[in-house]
Amino acid sequence: MSYWLRPLRFLASALSGASSPRQLALGFSMGMVIGLVPKENLTAVILLFILAGSKVNLCSASLSTVLFSWLALVLDPLSHLIGRSVLLAAPLQDFWYSIYEVPLMPWTDFNNTIVMGSLLLGLFLFYPTYRISKPQFEKYTPLVSQKLKKYRIVQILWGTEISAITGEVA
Repeated sequence: MSYWLRPLRFLASALSGASSPRQLALGFSMGMVIGLVPKENLTAVILLFILAGSKVNLCSASLSTVLFSWLALVLDPLSHLIGRSVLLAAPLQDFWYSIYEVPLMPWTDFNNTIVMGSLLLGLFLFYPTYRISKPQFEKYTPLVSQKLKKYRIVQILWGTEISAITGEVA
């Protein structure tokens, strides 16, 4: 039963103020990068491992990944232009050739213009997204937290989160 409640507990903990605005904003920004990058390559897997190993809010990261995955479809022409200009830059040709000769690098799809462009776009937008989202989380998380703590389901989910951490029965 705990397996099925885990996503709901993540959501309850994120919305009830268990995470700091910094963790929420970093999760949102990391989710943005992961959402922009196409998912069927080693680059996306590496980004997911970095996310899982970071101390950020996984709920905000998951929600922004879903949001920016949809937005990535609209941004694919821009990603293609960015990736094409970087991959076809004459001074970088020898570098890309040497990178592609490394055994695992072909699985990263760095030679794909959309993968390269969306990764660069996501990395370029990471800090501005963090700086814009952090004040929003600082402002709205306490308000949402106060409203949600009134609901019995949030109290139950929050209690199951605490009992799951401490090993006690709620």
